[in-house]
Parts: sequence; structure tokens; C-alpha cells
Amino acid sequence: MSHQGSTAEGKAGMTMPTQREVDEAEIRRLIGRIVEGLEGKDLDTLRRLYASDIVSFDIEPPLQHVGVEAKLRNWAPVFTFFERVTYEVRDLTLTVGEDLAFGHAFARLGGTLTNGTTTSGMWVRVTYCLRKIDGTWLIAHDQVSVPLDIAGGKGVVDLQP
Repeated sequence: MSHQGSTAEGKAGMTMPTQREVDEAEIRRLIGRIVEGLEGKDLDTLRRLYASDIVSFDIEPPLQHVGVEAKLRNWAPVFTFFERVTYEVRDLTLTVGEDLAFGHAFARLGGTLTNGTTTSGMWVRVTYCLRKIDGTWLIAHDQVSVPLDIAGGKGVVDLQP
């Protein structure tokens, strides 16, 4: 697998994107729809991005969330805590194969809380594993984490990418 693709010559010398390039662009749009779904407070949009059997190692307990409904239950409180949601994904790097892909990025959830307080949030590390299912790329696994201060036993949440 490679995140680098080459282009193929099409009719009249036009450069045609390779399937890998098409797939990478589709996956980038999918990650963009996570932003749209969160900022729009729209669980139905989010539901369409995940495989039904997703396994998620999210920032909040428990250790794992299995299935799309569990993943959505983990997102739902965001819409209760925030009046307005902002979500940013930075430095998304992808490796794309025929029907499997993975990527990593930094992400930050913030916005305006229901009490009026504005927060820029904290940066987390996120890893995506995707499968092409019936011709559609879906997130089959994700993991969100923060670095650990081993001596103090606490997550380090004030780092910037």
C-alpha cells in the first residue's frame, strides 16, 4: 500500500487520476463529513461514515465502543454539552490500498458550551482504519488518544501539533 499515486494518460494526453488517487480523495471527503456532522450536530450524517461493526477506542471510557450505535452514543453528549460545535482535523496522512486504508491526524473538538463559555478544546491524536464495503469507504476502526505522563499517571492535554 502507498499513499503516493501516479496518474495515467487518458484520451488526448489528458492526465487521468489513478484509482488510488480517487479513493484517497473520497476518504478525505469522508473525514471532512465528520467535521460537517459534528458542527451540524447531525448523528445521521455521522452514522453513514462508520461500518456497522466499527470498533472504536475513543478518548472517553469504556476501553472500547463496539458497533455504530455505541460510537454514536459516544458522540451524542457532545451535542448536549455544546451549543455550537467546532471540530478541526489537521495533518491527515493516508495510506490507501484496494479495499483497506489507514490514516492518522490531529483533531480538536471545541466550541461554545451551553453555559456560554467558549473553549478551543484540546488536540488529540486520531487513527482511522477504513474498509471499502460495497464500493463505499467506511471507518471500521478509530482510536483517539493523548500522550501519557507516566510519572504522574495523567494524560497530557496541553500539547499543540
